[in-house]
Amino acid sequence: MKFLQQQMKKMAPLFEKGGKFEKFYPLFEAQESFLFTSASSTTSGAHVRDGADLKRVMMMVVYSLIPATLVAFWNTGAQEIMAATGRTLAFADIDLMDALLRGAWAFLPVYAVTLAVGGILETVFAVIRKHEINEGFLVTSLLFPLVLPPTIPLWQVALGISFGIVIGKEVFGGTGMNILNPALTGRLFLFIAYPGQKSGEDVWVGGADQWVDGFSGATPLAKFYLDGAAALPEMNWWDAFVGVMPGSMGETSALACLIGAAILILTKVGSWRIMLGSVLGLVGMSLLMNALAPSADHYLAVPWQWHLVVGGFAFGTVFMATDPVSATQTNTGKWIYGIFIGLLTVLVRVINPAYPEGMMLAIIFMNVFAPTIDYYVVKSNIKRREKRLGIQ
Repeated sequence: MKFLQQQMKKMAPLFEKGGKFEKFYPLFEAQESFLFTSASSTTSGAHVRDGADLKRVMMMVVYSLIPATLVAFWNTGAQEIMAATGRTLAFADIDLMDALLRGAWAFLPVYAVTLAVGGILETVFAVIRKHEINEGFLVTSLLFPLVLPPTIPLWQVALGISFGIVIGKEVFGGTGMNILNPALTGRLFLFIAYPGQKSGEDVWVGGADQWVDGFSGATPLAKFYLDGAAALPEMNWWDAFVGVMPGSMGETSALACLIGAAILILTKVGSWRIMLGSVLGLVGMSLLMNALAPSADHYLAVPWQWHLVVGGFAFGTVFMATDPVSATQTNTGKWIYGIFIGLLTVLVRVINPAYPEGMMLAIIFMNVFAPTIDYYVVKSNIKRREKRLGIQ
């Protein structure tokens, strides 16, 4: 490593200002910062001294996503094995290594396309704008495949990540300036453009191109719409919590998301206020819908504990809603932001059957209003202080 560091130092003048390859400095800097800790430091202006730079923060998010990624491998492979055999199997009867390898075979091509297409776009914008290639794409490149079904065509993956990077981030100025979560923006684009393949149903495919729904039924959210709360006896809450069910690759396991949440909260990277606020909002709206349900078997009667573990609520709450760029910044604003995400998630799920998964729409909607929430929170705080000091 020392030899490599010396070689990088020798090459640096070629890429720095006035060098032969000055325009390609973002590429050189990206390699250098990925391999080594930056030797530069802030020398003037207002700044905060902290050992947690952007690279370390983003890598901590990547670490927190590892449990969800491993469950994605295992569950994707297990669902494919069941589809290939044409029958539901006990997960204890499914070979672990076989399931992991099958899941990796489905996930890795999606991840590779995301890295390639998104990485090229990030590099192009960095070179044109003459700024560094930010590490934020490391998180986006992993989040995006995890919120997609394993059977999605790779050309749609390329289209979705392109939309997310360009429209969701770069048009606003790049990392740190976007008001929307890039990964979620790309997914929303695919959801609207190709609803038949992103609706949450028919996402698992096995041998002979047979949809797993042909023998195992629809996804849990679709089951609720078809049968209402009457579908609950046919389902196992623990399976839904662990993540052994159809769905997008990384969103099925609330348990894996909880592990990720613990990592983010303990390292102070993710906001516990947003996470808890989302849960409280979901529980409150679920109880209200239960009270308004015309019958015990109606979809409005689905209890809150099921809303917590089905669909992408857990994944969205932990990894999407807490995005430090697109979320609210004030503590009070984080509570408001989180609570409304939970409220809107249930509201979309139970009122609009066209969108069985409300979490994605709720987060995007609240991303748009996050600056407004912070504005009025700060304004209210200023007025309160002025009143206390007798300025008003």
